[in-house]
Amino acid sequence: MSVLLVLLGSAAGLSLAYVVLGRWLSDVFAVDADAVVPSIEKEDGRDFVPTRRWVVFAHHFTSIAGTGPIVGPAVAVFWGWLPALVWVLLGSVLVGAVHDFGSLVVSLKNGGATVGEAAGRLISPRARWLFLTVLWLALTVVLGVFGLVIASVFGTYPESVLPVWAAMPLAILLGRVIKSGGNLAVPVALGLATLLGCVWLGAQYVPVDLAVILPKLGLDAFSPVVVWTVLLLAYCYAASVMPVGLLLQPRDLLNSGLLFLTMAALVIGAGVAGATGAADLASAPMIADTGALPGGAPAILPFLFVTVACGACSGFHCLVASGTSSKQVKSELDARPVGYGAMLAEAFLAVLVILACTAGLGMGRTLDIPEAAAGGVAATSPTTLVGGEAWSSLYRSDGNWSDFSLKSKIAAFVDGGANFLQQVGIPLWFGVGLIATTVAGFAATTLDSATRLQRYVVQELAGGLAEKAPIFAPLTGRHPATFIAVLAGGAIAMLPAAGKGYGTGGLILWPLFGATNQLLAGLAFLVIAFYLHRRRKPVLWLVPAALLMVAVPAWAMAVQVFDPEIGWIAQKNWLLSAMGGAVLLLEGWVLIEAVRMWPRVSRNDGVPNATPA
Repeated sequence: MSVLLVLLGSAAGLSLAYVVLGRWLSDVFAVDADAVVPSIEKEDGRDFVPTRRWVVFAHHFTSIAGTGPIVGPAVAVFWGWLPALVWVLLGSVLVGAVHDFGSLVVSLKNGGATVGEAAGRLISPRARWLFLTVLWLALTVVLGVFGLVIASVFGTYPESVLPVWAAMPLAILLGRVIKSGGNLAVPVALGLATLLGCVWLGAQYVPVDLAVILPKLGLDAFSPVVVWTVLLLAYCYAASVMPVGLLLQPRDLLNSGLLFLTMAALVIGAGVAGATGAADLASAPMIADTGALPGGAPAILPFLFVTVACGACSGFHCLVASGTSSKQVKSELDARPVGYGAMLAEAFLAVLVILACTAGLGMGRTLDIPEAAAGGVAATSPTTLVGGEAWSSLYRSDGNWSDFSLKSKIAAFVDGGANFLQQVGIPLWFGVGLIATTVAGFAATTLDSATRLQRYVVQELAGGLAEKAPIFAPLTGRHPATFIAVLAGGAIAMLPAAGKGYGTGGLILWPLFGATNQLLAGLAFLVIAFYLHRRRKPVLWLVPAALLMVAVPAWAMAVQVFDPEIGWIAQKNWLLSAMGGAVLLLEGWVLIEAVRMWPRVSRNDGVPNATPA
């Protein structure tokens, strides 16, 4: 299939969905332009801050996307590009965007409550406790996984370090402009120009490689991945306790601008490559035969659905929608572009990733001498692979799933994307630096948002416990709650892969993240269904998506925990077994609670925010 046809068809289909289904959902959820939203009703200058539509969109988009629509699809083309593409397009339109929009509106209608707090109002107090516990587990995994991804990018692409960290002081300066209410066009343009200059400096003159720096400082005993993870979580601590308008909003605005510039260049480059025949989807299999691969390669069902994750549907999005975005939206009319539109934009990013990891990668990949030797290629000189050989060098190697790594999948997107950028005159070295910076910077926006969300969850849990035992009252403060969030995420990030050092368990954590994440989406659908049910709105149309997001991730999690060959129990990985089993148990408990309460809840049209809604 033509690269150009996939690009144009995907853009047209997603745009049509936004116009038609987005408008229909606004009617179903009774979006009201005159309603007083939480950001205005509870404005406090720290968390509840009424904000311009496109600034909120930028925050929401960068927070929900992160590396999810990059790493997930990049791994998923292991099974072939067609299944990944179909699930991204259908899943985002019919499942993911509905989930995100519904979560945002439910929070707006319930005083900006998080989805866990809303579960207590809409289902039962017990459901609140169960839901918040699931949220805590899910966010702990998110913090661990995304911290590892950024650390991996920094290690592989040291040219990305300078621009990613430079974005933070630039964001603080931009935050002052946002607070003043001035025009944002010029400050954002200057910020983006500065970031692009930092990409150039990082690639040409200031690559920051801790693998080289630490030994020179006598710290060669420390792993670069571990050091980067600690530094990133320290940054997240600061970002979590700061006012949202000081760092979080402006950083997201800058990173979204950089991402959209990169996406625009990728679209043009991929279009040119497709139109001229320079890129061909035949470089990778349409549907791959993975059944004969050794190393415990997982089956396409159910693992495709939990691997793509954020590119099609993500439970993490309900946390962003209800945790931060609902506290910034200043009109319910903004729910459609922020909630529904941002998910479709993320899906289009996932489409670009699929094309880059297949057709783009097939345009050519140069192996240096050590890499060529490790791959069994003659290493007398740097070797350039093209077509299927280039794709296989990262997706098959010796055909063993156990040798896969997040590093190689990120490399597939960076290399393939840089090949597309060359079609518009961007040098390969700059393209690699730009895409690596985009990946790491984008993941950082999710990481700091996730830390803030986890702080809210810890505060809500501690607040409920403090009602019965005052000893928990100090944990409701933002500093103790953030410390707990960062400590738990760091502990998960340090998990080692079998026989390897700390911080190497990324490939193990990604399936745990995917399954937990999708199960959370299924539970969020329950909350949305109860919201509609209480207001005598139609609910049956929501059932297929809800069942899909409850059943398939539970299937994947059960395989990962209990499979006699590849399961965590069989591998004696007791921590992941306990976490996976706990998530399954909590999900089942929430489902039982929902079934028990469904016929008992009161149904009315207008429910005050202060009472069970």
